[in-house]
Amino acid sequence: MSVQTSRSGQLEESEVFHILGNDRRRAIVQILAERRNHVGVSDVATEIASQESDSTPVPNNLYKSVYVSLQQTHLPQLEEDDVIEYDPEGKTISPGPHFDDVLTYVDGDHGDGAAVLRLHLGLCVFGLALIALTGLDLPVVSALDPVLASVFVFLVVAASSLYSLLG
Repeated sequence: MSVQTSRSGQLEESEVFHILGNDRRRAIVQILAERRNHVGVSDVATEIASQESDSTPVPNNLYKSVYVSLQQTHLPQLEEDDVIEYDPEGKTISPGPHFDDVLTYVDGDHGDGAAVLRLHLGLCVFGLALIALTGLDLPVVSALDPVLASVFVFLVVAASSLYSLLG
């Protein structure tokens, strides 16, 4: 049973948790994220079976069990939720419209943390440059107090951090 049907907006967090509540669905998303292209269902079943198996080669009965569960349960749910696009003729899957919504939870990234880090780095470099320039005899900058400038930069970085956590 799927959490939702025919939606146009982003998946809700509870829907994503339901989708990823199964190890095999989570593995499908991870495998597809690594390849970012059409992936054969047989290849996905083989990889999942090898992850679940303690022996090499993978027992044929485990492969068949994984393949059947993908075909009957997991792929239809992921397709219904628009996480994947499934081609039953070619037996391949590819990322769907909501794939990235789900992938952010698999990767553990709930936003653009790199952008926030770049902003903080820029603010820190600006602050250090401002503090360094206060020691020079430049007309406008030398009038600034270095301690006050460093406190101001610290407050801006703290406010930015708080905003990114809450926003």
